Amino acid sequence: IRKEKWYDRTRVVESAQLLVEAVVEESVMKRFFAMTLTILMLATLIGCGQKEIIDGSYTVEVILSGGSGRASVESPCKVIIADGQAKATIIWSSPFYEYMLIGQTRYEPVQEDGNSTFEIPVVFDEEMAVSASTIAMSEPHLVDYTLYFDSKTLY
Repeated sequence: IRKEKWYDRTRVVESAQLLVEAVVEESVMKRFFAMTLTILMLATLIGCGQKEIIDGSYTVEVILSGGSGRASVESPCKVIIADGQAKATIIWSSPFYEYMLIGQTRYEPVQEDGNSTFEIPVVFDEEMAVSASTIAMSEPHLVDYTLYFDSKTLY
């Protein structure tokens, strides 16, 4: 008759070795490891609020605030992303805007006829302070606005 006796033992295993064994030993372990790694990467991206956007042409909802409340911009607007840089085509509800300012950078209209249209850089999910010079009144006025491009609506 065999007597079962338990002995206290301490085992030391390097985590790097476990990782290698999990990947190499069985296909089930390989799949489990790959799925776990994918889930962790997605959770990290979601947790950081990051969204990878590939180069291409999109539309996005834009919200205009400020000014007198009479002006508006077309929404959704067209956005082109190239080399990680996004540019929006802003079409105003008026043909009387001469130029736009973002910081110290001046943007000229890109259209000949119709409502004033500008191509400007985009910052998603943050209020962008912009100014636009209008000649709709008796003399030119530089009016302050805020644009908000909602990345959740990027399509």
